[in-house]
Amino acid sequence: MPDTLTAIESAAREQLSLVLIPEVAAESLDPDADLAAAYGLTSLNKVLFLTELCEDTGVDLAHFTEHDLAAMRTLRDVTAALTRHHDDTPGA
Repeated sequence: MPDTLTAIESAAREQLSLVLIPEVAAESLDPDADLAAAYGLTSLNKVLFLTELCEDTGVDLAHFTEHDLAAMRTLRDVTAALTRHHDDTPGA
């Protein structure tokens, strides 16, 4: 699981970096910062970020409810949620 967590965290940092305006370097992202308050992540950008991240990591976005998505407030929350469902994904 540590390798999975590391891979998902790396992918999450890269994808988040790409949707932020202005762009923030992936390695500079604080995993505990509130994505909306600290980085100005909008709802639309959150959906784009999570869609691309799920595609990159092979985690089905269908695992997540609206409540789950709302609870993903930090990069650490996102990484933990995807890691929990990674093993539920065929071919993972």
